[in-house]
Amino acid sequence: MLRHGLALALGLVLLGAPAAPVAQQESPRLTDAQIEHFLRTARIGRGRSAGKGVTGSTRVTLSDDTLTHDAHIQTVQESKREFSGQRGIEFNFRDHWQFNVAAYRIDRLLGLRLVPVSIERSWNGRRAAFTWWVDDVMMDEGERLKKKLAPPDPKCWNEQMYMLRMFDQLIDNFDRNLGNALIATNWRLWGIDHTRAFRYATTPRKPALLVRIDRAVLHRLEALDVDTLKREVGRYLTEFDIRNLLSRRDAIAAHFAARGDAGVFDRPDPDQPCRVPGD
Repeated sequence: MLRHGLALALGLVLLGAPAAPVAQQESPRLTDAQIEHFLRTARIGRGRSAGKGVTGSTRVTLSDDTLTHDAHIQTVQESKREFSGQRGIEFNFRDHWQFNVAAYRIDRLLGLRLVPVSIERSWNGRRAAFTWWVDDVMMDEGERLKKKLAPPDPKCWNEQMYMLRMFDQLIDNFDRNLGNALIATNWRLWGIDHTRAFRYATTPRKPALLVRIDRAVLHRLEALDVDTLKREVGRYLTEFDIRNLLSRRDAIAAHFAARGDAGVFDRPDPDQPCRVPGD
């Protein structure tokens, strides 16, 4: 898993600041279906360490003669009755590659588009999550805070952060840290590395982080049901996981119902970048 020091709360910002240098060249715009097909079928080339983390994840270069692009491979499949971590003892601990695929699919069911495409594929004789390597990354959230950089469009940034926080409460991902919230050059936020999500809470662990939600996402959230989730993620989550997720969903929906109009906003197309100087 990608780790960046201690797990910290993700912050909102109120001021503008210049962007950091480009770290990776952007690929041509592809649909999710095209990316899934590429990740599933492209030839696997050179592999190397993903650069961060404690689970030995791998970065590989894939090619299909038309496109060459990197993928992040995670094969971790660890279950422990007891796990001693930074938050103390955790029982029935799971660190599973499958949760990356489940997180991606649930993200798309809700129309969030905060999670890069992730599919199941074999790697060195093991099943694995192959996740699209995010293009054009300037920095992660930890680097942004260290450099005291603020995005040029605070409203756009804050709305993305509201949605990522809500998503983490929904999938019971209290392992989010500053190193797995990536920021692209257009100030688009990406949440990566969900192998320790889908814990066992039946209500949101930190309801105070549920500040606002996109109205269309709220409607999709309210429409989630067992049959839809079994169809989309039943291969990667147990029925118990799905029932827990829906229990957390009920609490999230009730929370925003109580907040009324103050708790909702209408987000533009999530695939459109935030405003940057010169736009």
